[in-house]
Amino acid sequence: MSLKPKEIRKMSKEEKIKKLNELRAELIKLRTQAFLGTLTNIGRIKITRKNIARLLTILREEELKSQKK
Repeated sequence: MSLKPKEIRKMSKEEKIKKLNELRAELIKLRTQAFLGTLTNIGRIKITRKNIARLLTILREEELKSQKK
């Protein structure tokens, strides 16, 4: 499932960091499954990587906003 930027922005910082850690763990699991040949939907790796990138981008945007103020 793909995360939408609106959904991410509604989360608190702690929730975003928790979700980021969950997605990173999921990515490791998916890569392991792909290596072993048990992964059925390879597209999940791409979606997970994009979700991680979205979270990191929004966290960085918020960090820059807080530094600017």
